[in-house]
Amino acid sequence: MTSAPANLADEQAGRIRRYLVTMGVRTVCFIGSVLTATAGAPWWVWGSLALLAVVLPYIAVVMVNAVAPRAPGNGGAPVTPRGDGPDQIGR
Repeated sequence: MTSAPANLADEQAGRIRRYLVTMGVRTVCFIGSVLTATAGAPWWVWGSLALLAVVLPYIAVVMVNAVAPRAPGNGGAPVTPRGDGPDQIGR
């Protein structure tokens, strides 16, 4: 195992895949809510599916924007200022 970060293309492909799966589930929930509402199912069945269809886009975007955590020890050394900033301004 290395401390190198994951390949950017692989990470992006995984994010896109998660987004598409989540939005596919949302589409199924939306269609299911319409079908169950028109079939006369109880309100809580089609209401739950409709609520999921409304909430899932937010969840999908949050999951896509979540960045993988860094491996410990990859942060590098902290950067400290040299202290000659004001002197350079006066020159």
